[in-house]
Amino acid sequence: MIRKLAVTALAAAALAACGGEQNAAMQRPAPEVAVKTVRVETARLSVTLPGRTAAFRVAEVRPQVSGIILERAFEEGAAVTAGEPLYRIDPAPYQAAVDSAAASLARAEAMAVAAENREERFARLVKVNGVSQQDYDDASAAAKQARAEVALSRAALESAEIDLERTTIKAPIDGRIGRTLVTSGALVNANQAQELAVINALDPIYVDVAQSSAELLRLKRKLASGELETLDDGQLSVNLTLEDGGAYEHPGQLALTEVNVEPGTGSITLRAVFPNPDGLLLPGMFVRAEVIEGVRDDAILVPQQTVTRNPQGEGVVYVVDAANQVEERIVKTDRAIGDKWLIASGLRPGERIVVEGFQRIRPGVEVTPVELTSPANDGGVAASNSSGMH
Repeated sequence: MIRKLAVTALAAAALAACGGEQNAAMQRPAPEVAVKTVRVETARLSVTLPGRTAAFRVAEVRPQVSGIILERAFEEGAAVTAGEPLYRIDPAPYQAAVDSAAASLARAEAMAVAAENREERFARLVKVNGVSQQDYDDASAAAKQARAEVALSRAALESAEIDLERTTIKAPIDGRIGRTLVTSGALVNANQAQELAVINALDPIYVDVAQSSAELLRLKRKLASGELETLDDGQLSVNLTLEDGGAYEHPGQLALTEVNVEPGTGSITLRAVFPNPDGLLLPGMFVRAEVIEGVRDDAILVPQQTVTRNPQGEGVVYVVDAANQVEERIVKTDRAIGDKWLIASGLRPGERIVVEGFQRIRPGVEVTPVELTSPANDGGVAASNSSGMH
């Protein structure tokens, strides 16, 4: 009997202890979490792509006549203008060819005069039967042949004069000339494979970058639907970051989209044009080009730490509802913009999302939300970066 009373007393004590714990839990306040109210912002969307610079125009200087180089008339690395002399080839044989062609023309002209005079005389005589019709026809044909010889000799003289002029090799374009590949005394041949020097037009200058065809299609569809608005009347602006990490001060514009997709990579080459008044950009430099795709006025941006991933790889945020209970919400992210995610779907303006205090919450738990304000980031144009995570 005593043993039964002892067991009953212990059971009553245990029930009393459990009741005390439940009452304590009911009296414990809801955990505090930092929340941020979702708002619509204006965001500048861009994508950063690696690229290389390329000359606006390139001219490989080659001789059009053969001969010995007598002199070089430029400084290596200097700026040259179209028509400026670069090299001089020995003109002596070409001057002789001009003189010979001029003499041939003079002889042909003299013979043409005699043939035309004979034709005129026979034309009068044939009317009075002073010569036969055959003699007149022969004289007329000889005069025509003499005039043809004059035309042929004149063309030969013009050709010889062109070759003589080409003994002075001139710059075909404005630009900056590189090192010379021949020296005085070198023998060069007309239209040889080896160039004498290369001239690059560097202001403006091209920057070629590669973008995936899928991303380009996505951009075009958003622009066509009005979801994105370009900043410069339909032109896509481009900013450069140089090899040393510094920003290039002159913005450029997208000028060309290649019409073919590279089969191996599925990418399309984009070409932008940049002013280069100081000659800072040189052909072949590696750069990073930020293509400004446009502005989105109804963007929803959330801090990156608010988005986690579930085992399926989906984006997850915790939303605090009107009853201050935590709800797990699946969201789709478009890209990273600075330290925020651009939300494509899953959130609406006015909803509150948990920013801090994740270790104290789980779905369905009631919390005490504390609004986290960041005035510096509210309503501003977000700076963009290169991430394209979806």
